[in-house]
Amino acid sequence: MSHSTYGRMWAVAQGTLENLLEEELPSTPPRPRKDRLLVFQGLATFYVKYLQILRSLEAVYDQMVHPQKRRVVRHVLDGVMGRLLELKNEMVELEFSEFHYYDDVLQDLKLTPGDLEVPIPRYFVSEKLRVLREREKLLAHILARGGHLEPELDVQVRTMSLEEAVRLVQVCERARQGRLRARFMREIRREEEKDRLGRVRNTSTMSQDEAATRIQKVWLGYRARKRTTKERMEEMVFLGMVPPPQQVRQSATQVRALQVESTRRLVQEQHEDEFQRALVSVKESVWAVDAPDMRETMQEQIRQWFLECRDATGKFPDFPSADEGGSAAIFAQKTPEQVAAELAAKEEEKEKRRKNKGKKDKKPGKEKKDKSKEKRGKGRGRKDADPEEEEKGWKMPPSNFLPTVVEGTKAYKEVWSGRDESQNFTQRFDAQLVRDEKRAEVEEEVRVQVDELMRQELKNLKIAVDRVKEKKKKKGKKGSKKKKKKGKKSSKKKKRKEKDQTADRSIESLYEELVLEGFLIKPMNVKLSEYIGEYSYLATTLRQADIEPMPSLSDVRQLIALYGILPLGSQAVHERAPLVKTMLLAGPSGVGKKMLVHALCTETGANLFNLSPGNLAGKYPGRSGLQYLLHVVFKVARLLQPSVIWIGDAEKTFYKKVPKQEKELEPKRLKKDLPKLLKSIKPEDRVLIVGTTRRPFDADLKTFCKVYRKIILIPRPDYASRLTLWKHLLQEHGGKLTAALDLSSLAKVTDGYTQGHILQAVRAVLSQRRVGQQRRRPLSALEFIPALARQDPVYKEEEEAFKAWYSKTPMGKKRARAAKTSEEEGEPGKGREKGGKGKPRGKEGKGKTKKKKMKKKKTKK
Repeated sequence: MSHSTYGRMWAVAQGTLENLLEEELPSTPPRPRKDRLLVFQGLATFYVKYLQILRSLEAVYDQMVHPQKRRVVRHVLDGVMGRLLELKNEMVELEFSEFHYYDDVLQDLKLTPGDLEVPIPRYFVSEKLRVLREREKLLAHILARGGHLEPELDVQVRTMSLEEAVRLVQVCERARQGRLRARFMREIRREEEKDRLGRVRNTSTMSQDEAATRIQKVWLGYRARKRTTKERMEEMVFLGMVPPPQQVRQSATQVRALQVESTRRLVQEQHEDEFQRALVSVKESVWAVDAPDMRETMQEQIRQWFLECRDATGKFPDFPSADEGGSAAIFAQKTPEQVAAELAAKEEEKEKRRKNKGKKDKKPGKEKKDKSKEKRGKGRGRKDADPEEEEKGWKMPPSNFLPTVVEGTKAYKEVWSGRDESQNFTQRFDAQLVRDEKRAEVEEEVRVQVDELMRQELKNLKIAVDRVKEKKKKKGKKGSKKKKKKGKKSSKKKKRKEKDQTADRSIESLYEELVLEGFLIKPMNVKLSEYIGEYSYLATTLRQADIEPMPSLSDVRQLIALYGILPLGSQAVHERAPLVKTMLLAGPSGVGKKMLVHALCTETGANLFNLSPGNLAGKYPGRSGLQYLLHVVFKVARLLQPSVIWIGDAEKTFYKKVPKQEKELEPKRLKKDLPKLLKSIKPEDRVLIVGTTRRPFDADLKTFCKVYRKIILIPRPDYASRLTLWKHLLQEHGGKLTAALDLSSLAKVTDGYTQGHILQAVRAVLSQRRVGQQRRRPLSALEFIPALARQDPVYKEEEEAFKAWYSKTPMGKKRARAAKTSEEEGEPGKGREKGGKGKPRGKEGKGKTKKKKMKKKKTKK
């Protein structure tokens, strides 16, 4: 697409964002709302709208070439990402559930479930591609030097006697001879059949017209059958009953689009380099040309201010300190006369305070009485106070990211919305904007220098004209000494807290040690989009019927993007968004927990540390060894952030009772140190601890949930997810989807099987030989049944055990309490649907209102 296309996309996104800001920041603050359903509906609408804005802004930032425009887009993009996370956090606290469903919102906004996919900004990886490549080379070099190359397959070699070896060779030789004889006999039969057909043709007596008629009949029948099958297949594909034919190669337009995107990224880099060089050169020119004039004008203004203040007050004023802003604070939207008047008023107030210091209050009791009266008055006036103070309900909490979004939209309006870019065909930087920006920077730097000179000049003027003596330096020295001593004490305390055990070692040596010991591993190149799963179309209906649905794989994918990828990818988002330090992925084996951990690292370019109990066994023994290891891991993770610390089989760290066969491995080594390390993770540290478990019920729930605050329950795939998974895996492994392959039946039969089971079945059936035979013998669903029958599915008992365990977690308990209270009190949203807008229904409602009126009359009396 062209530059103008992305410019229009940016304008549309900014327009929708402005409309959304008007709804979020109304002129009059909204009253608290009590209807939980309406609150959730509003939050969900905001969430979906921000998601669409994020998608368009991400595409614009990835392909826009203008360096100054990209900075404004990036500023707004980070703000929108952060606001999205804030809204998700509010929905979780409101609904007491990590999973939410937006069918009503999608229908209102005329969107599809695919629009709910959280877009992952590509700049997370593209802007640090060089660093990631260097890190990969370093990791490969360390592994090669340490002899830790790719793990070889464990091939079991079976020894055999001479007789067994001879017998095996004989069997193979007889089989070879049998195959040769069968091929020879097949050729003989083929030659005999050819001779027979030749004799039949020679003996046939058919006229020319009869032969032509027969040929026409065969040809017309063949053509009609071919046309009919083609039309039938097109109809079945259109109805969605048959998968579309596979495209082995990409179309020319797709290839061209990819080429254009890659060339635009190259142009981005060139324009960015030009812009960075221009920042340096323009600043140097401003220093050389404009700085002397700035210095002279500033000095003249400050001297004029000295004289005007002396004329107004009779003495020279005090110069503002650097913390107060220096001379910039003097001339900030004020004339020297106004400043002098303010200084005179301040001095008069100081003199009055000095006089009143010596006087003591003669009647302190009166003041107390007055205060008590005021308090009483306040208490009485509460009924007449604002109704918002008395009202209880949900209010939107203050946002950390809305000011950022407002600032970005303001910059777009003032600078870029009405700017004429018709002459800037190549979309290079705007030199005038760079000059204005650098001029402001140079002015600040010059002002600091001028302030130092003018402070000394003012000091000399006070000594010479006003004959003001300098203050005694002894007191200042004492104070400075005290301050220094205090500072030393605080620094000592900090040193005690932040003791560095590896201060004498470089980060490269620590990195190498962790790689060689197997704690820092190379993540697999897996993207989050490869985690196949469909949207749950029945979830909203089930939740409306007070049945808690199992989340779909699409919901899991969204949570991984929201809680893991977006905060880890952006420093600005991680510092101000709701902080997620730990995350637990719980589910049966084969649902893709490890794949999601590797996808987290791939999408953000994060380092992957493996602190699983099995990996810790036998390494760095003792208490001191473990503390040293954790110190090194967290130090490297912070310095080379973003980082993901993976703890596989996380339940073993919090075992209720350690099994006998695992006591030697010491699986509970991290139990005491892990909660302490979580406290040391700050918002500026892009470090995420991810635990994976397939048996969470073996762990002590209380301590387990204290460490892992965000728990994501990953279920087995439902029918829709299994259907898409079969299609994807078959195509990936070279299988051809034909009408003979009944995918719907396969998806139904594999109810209870996980993604890992289906993948093993596909690999077992689609061998290289079977892939080559597909033209003669298409794939059928029956071929996959034996491979599936050899595996154990996830039974309902296991799934119910996961549900029961999750109901005992803090989030599950809150959800259950909320359900109980809603049943007892009655949902406000449901009552309004039947009885009108919040009005009491029937005789019971009238009785309640009468009782309330009687109570109010009694209180008034």
